[in-house]
Amino acid sequence: MYKAKQMIVMRRDLKMRKGKIAAQAGHACVEAVLLALVRDGRLDDIRVAGDEWIELAPTPMAMEDAVFDATTGEIGAPAAAISPLEAWFSAGVAKVCVYVDSEEELLDLDRRAREAGFISALVRDAGYTEFHGEPTYTCLALEPLYPEQVDPLTGELPLF
Repeated sequence: MYKAKQMIVMRRDLKMRKGKIAAQAGHACVEAVLLALVRDGRLDDIRVAGDEWIELAPTPMAMEDAVFDATTGEIGAPAAAISPLEAWFSAGVAKVCVYVDSEEELLDLDRRAREAGFISALVRDAGYTEFHGEPTYTCLALEPLYPEQVDPLTGELPLF
């Protein structure tokens, strides 16, 4: 089971094509994760594990914070010390796509997320290929968060 998840919120009222939806959601997800890494000073901790997976190097911890696991004989960080961003990288990539039906709802969610102290990557499409040349807010992605953090903001939104 995933410990953390990333929420993607699309505007359904725009009736975007599937490819446009995928591009906008991808842009928002990448931006939100990169912004969270920069905020936490962890951008240099990204590394490639093998040929297939990108991981976040463990956070250095003080020995007094270490926990000994008698079952495995390993020393590690206490579970509570792992950030949602670290959990997102280490336990898999849970992304949940939900929707709103207006720009106002999207902007309100962005505002509430930022007021709660969360990173919200709000995507504003330039309008070159769709939207008749008008720059348009299409979606947002939140940084990886624990369900108890993000569900009060997005838990009532319908799945896209």
